Amino acid sequence: MRIGLLTEGGYPYVSGEAGLWCDRLVRGLGQHEFDVYALTRSERQEARGWVPLPPQVSRVRTASLWDAEDDGVVYGRRARRRFAEHYGELAATLSTTVPGQVPGASGTVSQANSEAAPDQSALEADRFANALYGLAELARDEGGLPRALRSETAVRALERACRAPGAHRLAREARVPDLLTVAARLERALRPLSLDWYEDDGLGAVDLCHAASGGTAALPGLLARHFCEVPLLVTEYGVRLRAHYLTDPDSSPSIRALLAAFHGRLAAETYRRAALITPGNAHARRWQERCGADRAKLRTVHPGMDATPFAEAGESPECADPRTLVWVGRVEPAKDLVSLLHAFAEIRKEEPGARLRIVGGPADPEGAAYLAHCKGLAAQLFPDEADGPHAVGSNPVSFEETGGPELPSRADAYASGALVVLSSVVEGFPAGLVEAMFCGRATVSTDVGAVVEAIGGTGLVVPPRNPRALAEACVALLRDPERRARLGAAARARALELFTVEQNVAAFHGIYLDILSRTPARRVVLDETGEPVPFSAPAEGHVPGRWTESTARAAVRGGPGWATDAPVRATVRAPASEKTPAGTAGGPNPDASDMGPPAAVPLTAIDEPSAMASVPVTEGVR
Repeated sequence: MRIGLLTEGGYPYVSGEAGLWCDRLVRGLGQHEFDVYALTRSERQEARGWVPLPPQVSRVRTASLWDAEDDGVVYGRRARRRFAEHYGELAATLSTTVPGQVPGASGTVSQANSEAAPDQSALEADRFANALYGLAELARDEGGLPRALRSETAVRALERACRAPGAHRLAREARVPDLLTVAARLERALRPLSLDWYEDDGLGAVDLCHAASGGTAALPGLLARHFCEVPLLVTEYGVRLRAHYLTDPDSSPSIRALLAAFHGRLAAETYRRAALITPGNAHARRWQERCGADRAKLRTVHPGMDATPFAEAGESPECADPRTLVWVGRVEPAKDLVSLLHAFAEIRKEEPGARLRIVGGPADPEGAAYLAHCKGLAAQLFPDEADGPHAVGSNPVSFEETGGPELPSRADAYASGALVVLSSVVEGFPAGLVEAMFCGRATVSTDVGAVVEAIGGTGLVVPPRNPRALAEACVALLRDPERRARLGAAARARALELFTVEQNVAAFHGIYLDILSRTPARRVVLDETGEPVPFSAPAEGHVPGRWTESTARAAVRGGPGWATDAPVRATVRAPASEKTPAGTAGGPNPDASDMGPPAAVPLTAIDEPSAMASVPVTEGVR
């Protein structure tokens, strides 16, 4: 089948969120064809280029969310009136959303209003959706929205919504600078509405849209569903609404409230329209349910990680130093290394020979400043110790980075210690903790994010920001090597069962087929009496290889005259050079990437055999 992979700030670029996960998914599903539609967040990301793409990626189309180019589209009077109407409706849904209430969630209203709440919530959801799709249709008719979204008309519409009766207090308190900031951020978030991706040669030609995250990345999938009826699959390892609450703390309360309302409304609409939603862990699943996701649509798919680099360390746990604790990750305030250093001071009182290796570096200036602060704190808590008056002292805490001769890789970092520690106060899915589990190491972690779900019963968990509890758990494992060994072996077995690339790829392969099997054909096929044939393009018709007889085809026989002029064929006969090799029993060909188009073509892709030529590529030709 043909998958439209939707990303924001990630794949296929070298740096970005979810890039590694998407690359492993695409490479693991070589029997499918992928079109990548990527939204970029910065000029630096674009300058760093793409990762090497496998042959199953047929094309890549990109769009920028960071520049401010003018589309040059000037609206007439009627178009301006349409824009003001739809944008005003969208702004009204944001200004009337009570701060702290998640759109689409239950349990956020009082008992007295519990009966009226479902109808009101559905009404507001429809109001937001109508405004969103109205703007999309306007952009399609007029050629774009960026200039209109940055216009004075947009700011005035936002101001009227915030001053209207029924607006909440924070919306009424918004000042002109706040309104300008909100309008600018909404323009960036709504920029996918102006893209030319929703035609028959774009997302309209794919069998399934797979959004690698929620928020703006899922917006092209919503429009493909609206314009072309393409089913949408949404995968989230970190919920965008939660990320909004945790970021940008310096903005005014009015800005945060209005933007939180937008992200909440967009999340609710995405979950409502998606065919399936695949959270990466139970923590993300709870957030999605809170945002209105239907439980029947939710299927947890844990992220897949490559266990091969950690196999050697996992198979030889005895090589670790029994007195060394290891922390591995990106240095930033959310990792709470200050609490870890204070906990290690308590550990040294009980185990004087213990050492702590902090492995990792900062990603931004804030992280660099935090690293400097932690180094100063370590020097203050642990003055360099010397064995005698003529010896050079050494600090029991070391700050290191991978890539050098002593620690060439992250696997070597984990292998150097007998105990791995995680001290975060904010965490999504703890990938570093899973890497330690692959290495067969016992872990002590703070109870944040999806930590408990990841480790199960194979490690110790303590409350965050509690150095004493963290120290007691570490001392208990340092003094009990047999318990460490048991926990490490159980952790490795759990990680290999749940968190490998293979299980992740297999899960999504099954989900793709499940969605397609329940999706009606988007082109009508008529039977002998002229009645439509439901589900006339079965799921196996989208899989490369010959699944039907070469002469089998669905065509109109009889029926109304308007239907007999252009019969619709379910499959087309492949040229002789493209026939399935003998011995494959008609199944998928592992060398299909070298043989050209598959024998069976999706019903949605062609009308005539001549249409089997690949769609022209305007960007990123592979």
